[in-house]
Amino acid sequence: MTRPRISARISAISESATLAVDAKAKAMKAAGRPVIGFGAGEPDFPTPDYIVEAAVEACRNPRFHKYTPAGGLPELKEAIAAKTKRDSGFEVEPSQVLVTNGGKQAVYEAFATLLDPGDEVLVPAPYWTTYPEAIKLAGGVQVDVVTDESTGYLASVDQLEERLTERTKALLFVSPSNPTGAVYSPDQVAEIGRWAAEKGLWVVTDEIYEHLVYGDAKFSSIATLVPELRDRVVVLNGVAKTYAMTGWRVGWLIGPKDVVKAATNLQSHATSNVCNVAQAAALAAVSGDLSAVERMREAFDRRRRTMVRMLNEIPGVVCPEPKGAFYAYPSVKALLGKEIRGRRPQTTTELAELILEEAEVALVPGEAFGTPGYFRLSYALGDEDLVEGVSRVAKLLAEAR
Repeated sequence: MTRPRISARISAISESATLAVDAKAKAMKAAGRPVIGFGAGEPDFPTPDYIVEAAVEACRNPRFHKYTPAGGLPELKEAIAAKTKRDSGFEVEPSQVLVTNGGKQAVYEAFATLLDPGDEVLVPAPYWTTYPEAIKLAGGVQVDVVTDESTGYLASVDQLEERLTERTKALLFVSPSNPTGAVYSPDQVAEIGRWAAEKGLWVVTDEIYEHLVYGDAKFSSIATLVPELRDRVVVLNGVAKTYAMTGWRVGWLIGPKDVVKAATNLQSHATSNVCNVAQAAALAAVSGDLSAVERMREAFDRRRRTMVRMLNEIPGVVCPEPKGAFYAYPSVKALLGKEIRGRRPQTTTELAELILEEAEVALVPGEAFGTPGYFRLSYALGDEDLVEGVSRVAKLLAEAR
């Protein structure tokens, strides 16, 4: 009998759509084409100097040339606990913190630790592309709770209740959201948290965009607003987005001590400690003030308003105003099936391919986020490229007939 070369579990994993689009855009650019990429969720700013200097000093420290505790440097865990209380009001002990290799490892380890095969997870859609794969690898079953532009991509308790079954073990809650930029109000966060607590669910909440909110929007931690969830909530976060540190790969998981201990055991066999130099840089980041973060947030806010205005000026495009993160998520359903340069794209995947080929602009189609008919555009790129890129898309889509 011939056995498959690759396990069914790993064969079922999809490539990261956002990274795939970014890689294709970079390859075309390297070949000399003037491609503008809206795909990757990555700040265009360098990591602040004081953080880089902390890493340089760490390189010279022999202590960091050796293994350190798998769960994270003790001083970093303490600083993360202090930063969490400062920024969200959620008070935890260092023993409730696990430092991970970026936010993605925190996502994976949270679901691997909580789920048994067949356990269901409520996942508001659109959703970030990594969540489904992490749930699937843990043997869990993703149950989509689909939202759209009519509600600003916000899920309601009634929608969650409709999808609840006896197999539901957890709710994934993300605010501010990737890919939509949606931000739940404090009242909405509290209502959803109380509902989850009443149902006895775990809540896995991703707070990595906590500092990137705009206008009258306010970040609220479900862990803080609903104290009765304290023993059934896992908080995911990291330095990547807030401090322009995507390449440093430092995230963390906060939760009840038994969950953190189990996840730490997993990490001790999977990767052991996070790179010590990167942990030293993260320590400087979370221990410092937020002035550098505020300067970046102001730039993102300016770009957000420009992008949303330009997108809504395109016939057939509807873009709610994102309140957080650095993404816009416009609906382009009205353009599907129309003729553009001799082609009639029927899906947003096909339309994205057409835009990349004809306008040399890289967008991520909504299929990647569980909701066909939309695009995700990151506005974490330079102002000139943003205006030029959206202008190219507008010019091309104006030809739709």
